[in-house]
Amino acid sequence: QVQLVGSGGGLVPPGGSPRPPCGASGFTFGNYLMGWYRQVPGKEREMVAGISRTSRSTPYLADVKGRFTISRDNANSTLFLQMNSLKPEDTAVYYCARVEPDSGRVDYWGQGIQVTVSS
Repeated sequence: QVQLVGSGGGLVPPGGSPRPPCGASGFTFGNYLMGWYRQVPGKEREMVAGISRTSRSTPYLADVKGRFTISRDNANSTLFLQMNSLKPEDTAVYYCARVEPDSGRVDYWGQGIQVTVSS
């Protein structure tokens, strides 16, 4: 059974640098593209960052480029999102996701973690 379990969310001060992990199980982690997405109330879910199977490609949402770094540990089936210089507008529910290689579509979502950047 495919499972994606994000953790590490919570209240973060502006300028903070959390690094939430997403643990994956139930599939061969290294065979899939992965991504982090976020959603705020009233807005569509957006892709924050993606990462290829061996980390050669890591596209980012323009708003987070230079501040966030996506990474993966294939040996431990874990996805990470290093978030630096957090702003209040980064407040959102963050989701890790598995991306089906042939279609490019998300086929499994993690449960989501709330990251709140205090003002």
